Amino acid sequence: MRLDQALVDAAVAQMERRWPADEPGGAAAVYLEDGQIITSVGLDNFNGGVSLCHETGAFCQAYTLNKRITASVCVFRESARDRVLFLPPCGVCQERLALWGPDVQVGVPDDSSPAGWGVRTLREVNPYYWAQQFTEDGTWPTLEAHSS
Repeated sequence: MRLDQALVDAAVAQMERRWPADEPGGAAAVYLEDGQIITSVGLDNFNGGVSLCHETGAFCQAYTLNKRITASVCVFRESARDRVLFLPPCGVCQERLALWGPDVQVGVPDDSSPAGWGVRTLREVNPYYWAQQFTEDGTWPTLEAHSS
């Protein structure tokens, strides 16, 4: 499945279910290869060191189900300005998504788009992925290679 408005809507709906409208908060949604959508939120913890990215729960659930992620989007409500921000995957989440290869689509902010977001592949977001140095032909490592 390709990243589309339905996936963004699922992330926003999860954010709205979890966080009251007057509070900042975020959520994520991923498409699995079979079209299923999984959503998640990060832990709101007093100790920031044990917090997790909003995407982590969905990534772990996909891995548990042994299903490939094809697209991922993360949103955050900035309540002071009453707007939704589109957060590209941080470096840690890029590493997590790398399990499913360079063609995973991710949501990125795009001020030129009326919706405020655009789509890039993980390869476009991370063109110099470090693990390519450890494959014989310099290609993106397979899921099996990541797991070995």
